[in-house]
Parts: sequence; C-alpha cells; structure tokens
Amino acid sequence: MLKSRLLPGRALLSHAPQQAFVVLAVFMHTVCAQTPVQLPPVKQSVVVTGTVDPLPLEEADRSILQLPVRGESALFNTFVDFLKLDPSLDLRQRGPNTIQGDLSIRGGTFGQTLILVNGRRMSDPQSGHHHLDLPAPLQAIERIEVLRGAGSTLYGSDAMGGVVNFITRPAEVNELRARAGVGSFGLNQQSLSASMFRKTWSQQLAVARELSTGFQANRDYRALAVSSATRFGSRLGSTGLDLGYSDKPFGAQDFYGPYPSWERTKSWLASLEQGIGEKANAAFTYRRHTDLFYLFRDNPQRYQNHHVAQSWQASVRRREPLRNTATFSYGFEGMGEDIRSSNLGLHSRARGAAYAVFDMRVLKRFSFTAGLRDEVIKGMPGEVSPSLAAGYWVSTRLKLRASASRAFRLPTFTDLYYRDPANIGNPSLRPESAWSYEAGADLRPTGAWRLSAALFHRREKDGIDYAKSRLSDPWQAMNINRLRFTGVEASAGLRWGAQVFDWSYTGLKGVADEQPGVISKYVFNYPAHSGVFAWSGSFRGLAARTRLGALERLGRSPYALWEISTTWSRGPVRPYFQATNLAGVRYQEIPGVAMPGRSFLGGVEFIWPQRTGH
Repeated sequence: MLKSRLLPGRALLSHAPQQAFVVLAVFMHTVCAQTPVQLPPVKQSVVVTGTVDPLPLEEADRSILQLPVRGESALFNTFVDFLKLDPSLDLRQRGPNTIQGDLSIRGGTFGQTLILVNGRRMSDPQSGHHHLDLPAPLQAIERIEVLRGAGSTLYGSDAMGGVVNFITRPAEVNELRARAGVGSFGLNQQSLSASMFRKTWSQQLAVARELSTGFQANRDYRALAVSSATRFGSRLGSTGLDLGYSDKPFGAQDFYGPYPSWERTKSWLASLEQGIGEKANAAFTYRRHTDLFYLFRDNPQRYQNHHVAQSWQASVRRREPLRNTATFSYGFEGMGEDIRSSNLGLHSRARGAAYAVFDMRVLKRFSFTAGLRDEVIKGMPGEVSPSLAAGYWVSTRLKLRASASRAFRLPTFTDLYYRDPANIGNPSLRPESAWSYEAGADLRPTGAWRLSAALFHRREKDGIDYAKSRLSDPWQAMNINRLRFTGVEASAGLRWGAQVFDWSYTGLKGVADEQPGVISKYVFNYPAHSGVFAWSGSFRGLAARTRLGALERLGRSPYALWEISTTWSRGPVRPYFQATNLAGVRYQEIPGVAMPGRSFLGGVEFIWPQRTGH
C-alpha cells in the first residue's frame, strides 16, 4: 500500500459494514410481514440526473441527492454552501466562495467527479482544479442534483466517483431581484436577477459580482458571473438557449507551494437544445476556459503559464415507450477538446459514443434499468460502460435497491503534458477505469421521518495520481494498480411542521496494492469520517438555518465547522445575516493552504412582487 499515506487513524469501517448490514436487516424484519401494496402516495421532487427520463426521487434506484436552491438562496452565500450538506461530497478548497475548490465523491479524486450544467459537461480538459468554474451565478440555479457512484453509461468520461448536475432556473414569473451585502475581510457583493414569462417564451438573466481584500496577504479576489436562459416553444418542439460567463482573478498565496502567486480564470458557455416532437431532442454545447498564472505576483515575467482550453459536445437522444411498463432510450454523442498552452503545448482529441438504456417498472413494485455505452476515442482504445440497477418495494414504506456500473476517465491535458520543477506529467498515462457496486435501503416509518442506509464499493484499475519516492523529488503523474474503496452512508431526516432536521454520515476506507516507499499526493487524502447535522425552519416570516459539519481526513486531526444564517422571508425588502466558522477553527482542506476563520456577512435583498404570466 502507499504506506506513507495510508495511516491507520481511527478506522470506524472495521465495524461499519457489519453495522450497516444489521440496519438493513432490521428494516426488512420490521416490515416484511406487511402486505405489499402500491407505492407511497406522497411524491418527492422529480430528478433527472442518472436517469434517462425524469423520475420522482423515491423511485430512483441509485443514490441521488437533490439540493433545492430556489427559494433558499438568501440563506446561502454560494453553491458550495449547498454542497457541504452532503458528507459524501469532499470539498478541498483553496479559497472561500468558489474561488478555487476541488470536489470529489465517495473517496474519488477531484478529476473523477463529472460536473454538469443542465446535463451538459462542464468538466475541464486542462485540469480538474477548474471543474467548479461555473459560468452561472447562484441566483440562476434552481437545484443541484448529486449522483453518488459511477455515471459513465449516460455521461461518458470523468463520472467515476459520481456526477453533480447544476440545473438552472427557468423563468416562471415576472420578477426582479436585487441583493447587496458586506462582510468580513472587505467582502462586498451584489447580484441582480430578472425573469420574464409569457405563454410561449421566457427569459431569465442573472449577474453577480463579489470582491474581498482577503483574510491574509495575497488572498484577495474578485469574481463576476453572468448567465442568460431563454426558452420558447414552436411546432417543432421546445427550444432552450443558455449563455454564461465568469471571471475570477485572485491572489494564490501558497496554492501551489510557498510562493506569492496570482491566477485568473475565465469561462464561457453556450448551449442550445432543441426538442424534436415529444420523444427526441438534439443539443450542442461549447465551453471555453482560460487560465493565466503568475508564480510571483509582483514579478509576472519570472514564471508564468497561460492555458486556453476549448470543448464541444453534440448529442441526439430519443426515447421509445414500450407499452405501459417500460421505455427504451438511445442516443449518439460527439465530443472534442483542445488546448493551447505556454506550458502544455498544442493538443486536441475527439471521441464519439452511442448508448442505449432499457427501463422497466412493473406493477409499481419492481424497477429495473440496464444500460450500455460504447465510446470510441481517437488514437486510443475504446471504452465500454455497462450499468445495472434495480429496486424493490417491500412495502409502502420500505424500498431496497442495488446497482453495479463501470466508469472511466481520460487523463487531463495537465496529467499528460504539464511540467515544472515540482510537477511532471506523463504522456504514457492510461485511462482510469472502475467498477462500482452499491446496495441500500430507504425507509419511511412515518410521514415525518425518512431513513436511508447504503453500502458501496469501488474497484479501480490504472488510477491516476501524482506520486514520488522521496520528499525532495518532484511529483510524477502515474497509474496506480488496483485501488479499492469501501464505505457506508447513513442519513435520517425529520420534518416537524416548518422545521426540518437532517443527520447524515459517510465513512470510507481505501486500500491499494503494495508499492513500497511511494508517497501519494491526492488519492489518499480522503475523509475517513464525515458527518453533518443541518436544521432549517421558519417562524412568522423569519427563516433560519444552521449546519454543523465534522470531518476527519485520513491520518489528520479532525475538525468541525459551524455556520448559521437567517433572513426575513416576507415582503419586498428582506434583510439577511450569515456567519461561518463560528468557533474560529484553524483548518486546511489542501495541505499548506490556510482557510478563513470566523466571518460574517449581512445585507438586504429587494424583490419586486411576482406577477403571473400572460
């Protein structure tokens, strides 16, 4: 094993799998004697991630979490605050408020998490460090859906650990929202969103800007994001046009070593989707991302990199209902990526894919999904990604589910070609691949309670990591043989009137084949234990929430972060207040990169009254 990183810690998972199986057995024993009838009458929100057709959340046979953003944004500052509600998501941030952060799921690396906006790929071909450079403000997002586990059958490369899909907000009313706030460390932010709704078309515009002088020297930043969402209908079908832009210059002190660095990233997005009748649609998406980096902020010419990455994706999808119990869906995709870089050089690659998915739901008691994707990659061996998932309602209150799927990831251009004194890419890297397995149970003992538990296991081949044999050596990109991750997820939720309580926990253990004396940079920096308690509620117009999250990374000391938010939720003028890291904990999510201490934010939001469309 990579012993220098596989420190023993307090491995709860020596008992966690057995405990989780006991929980599942108790679930079954409690309810199996009941007479099975139809599905629960209360339907949750519909999800689209990880499925070929929209489904009620409780009918999904995979672990899918939905995080509603619409109506909650005054209690949250960025979309990262929503992602922190799931302990299976590991955010390794270098800066606050989405300046730069790596996101991984169930112990995967940040490159193994696929980021989508409305189902379109946003993952960056240059580096997974830029996956969260979204060209969309928080005010443009309606909800976030998280698929835990492999998703390559539907989405192709990068979806090894899971998928995070940011779904933007279509205009449904005529409304104008303006928001302004100030806070700690010279924080100053403003946002504006406007929506217009008519019978056959709608328009949503959103813009947000933010700046901070930084909580320490050379940690200042500015951020701008603008987005537009247009929807209209015609005889051919529905049409959607999404445009977006973001710009983030920031001080990068210690981000890539003990240097006073500076960086600026920009993103552009254009996506067009056209419905073709009721059964088919076609889409085209273009993304451009630039990254300008100075190793020494006060002396840019001493060492700098400039990268320009572009990607495009075209798809045609169709679904065919088969009687009343099944559907057959299939599609074709083409994708291309290229980069022009002062360090990486000029490179490009292209691939095409075809997929098919069969979905069956019998007597509102049993569900089964089987899918297969064949991806052809120019100049490389092709990749086949099968998946199976099934669910069974033991009773109206208990559902059992299981899934197995294969996923893969192509190396980024940085993995292949980057080179500096501290990091060396490897043009001979092979694509990663993994099989993921999961079994779980969802229980609703009463209308107010919901319980869930799951066991998962991932077996990786040719995992990509940066490693070295001596501390003085540079990091070298390499393939690691046979990585295995096993974990348990458990959650409980209670809705009591206007109060919502959530408890969730994820435990994880990873092992690898013996490679004596090798030090790993990314793979074994995962959280061994992560837990979250969250509460939200309202009383006579006053809405509030709190989150307490505790995390212990492998071989590192645990820490806990507490945050609270409150806002007035009635009328056109709505003041808000947010406080983060209330205990003033000193912590690092990336080794060597300090994160802010206690901070506060206050402001006011103005909402012009809603009017129904014409």
